[in-house]
Amino acid sequence: MNIEDYRNYCMNKKAVTEHFPFDNDTLVFKVLGKMFALVSLKKWEAGEAFINLKCDPEYAQELRAEYDSIKPGYHMHKQQWNSVYVHTGELQTTLILKLIDHSYDMVVKGMSKKMRQELE
Repeated sequence: MNIEDYRNYCMNKKAVTEHFPFDNDTLVFKVLGKMFALVSLKKWEAGEAFINLKCDPEYAQELRAEYDSIKPGYHMHKQQWNSVYVHTGELQTTLILKLIDHSYDMVVKGMSKKMRQELE
C-alpha cells in the first residue's frame, strides 16, 4: 500500500475530509469532523509508515497479540487506538483496509443519531 492508495481509500468514504490540524506532517482523516485515521507523512516517506486507527478495545488487544505490526496507538489513547505498521510485510492490504473500515465504523457508531442520519 502506498500513500496515495491509503489517501484515496479514506477519501472515498462518505463525508470524509482531510486535514493537517497538528502540523504540516500529520495527515488526519475525519468523518463529519471526527478523527478516524492519521499518519505522519515524514515517517511514511522514511519507510516507517504506520496508520493510527480507532479500534474496539477488545479487538485491539486481539490484533496486538496476533500481529507484531499492530501496536498501541502512538500518541493516542492506548486502549482505543492502534498504530498499524504497513511496510513490515506482515499485514495484507486487505487487513489494513478492513482496519480502516473498522475505525471509520467505530467513529460513526459513537456519533449522535442526528449525525449518523447525515451519512444516510
